[in-house]
Amino acid sequence: NSSESHNCAKSILTSDRLQIVVTLSEFFNETWEAANCANCLKNSSEGLSNSTVEFLDLFNKSLTCFEHNLQGQTIYLSPNNYTEVCKNCNETYKMLNDLYNNLQRMNRQGGESGHSAHLCIDVEDAMNITRKLWSRTFNCSVPCSDTVPVIAVSSFILFLPIVFYLSSFLHSKQKKRILILPKRIQSNASLVNIQEKYS
Repeated sequence: NSSESHNCAKSILTSDRLQIVVTLSEFFNETWEAANCANCLKNSSEGLSNSTVEFLDLFNKSLTCFEHNLQGQTIYLSPNNYTEVCKNCNETYKMLNDLYNNLQRMNRQGGESGHSAHLCIDVEDAMNITRKLWSRTFNCSVPCSDTVPVIAVSSFILFLPIVFYLSSFLHSKQKKRILILPKRIQSNASLVNIQEKYS
């Protein structure tokens, strides 16, 4: 009976004791929401968003670069000798990292997908894998560009007290103390001696 189709579907879905179809449906819906999968798609969910496609393409290029520069080397053989990977893949990694940071910034403002939240799990996992390979496995580190200004400002602040006290010492007038010796009053013993002489 078509008029009772909703009730029919409900009774079929909830007919067994475990309600396995409903449980699975809820599980997949919760997983989809928790993983922010909609953030990788276009507004109408027709396919991957342009930014996601661009990111995954750059991610694949980074992994290809890592593999290409590791040819003939085993990862666990010499843990500190990955200079070729660091040197040759630096540009690709930097582009991927910058794109990821831009995607995060755009997503906070409600980017292509129209959902403002975290990036989808595929993008976050891909970036986590790349960063772990770059920093832990290959031990590649990018020198911080702010090091010189920080050292300069710290040195300036440390030398300020020294400059202050030195300048105050040089510019203050040093007054010499003049000691005035008081005139002593003759003691009583000497007065008694003089009186005894004249008496």
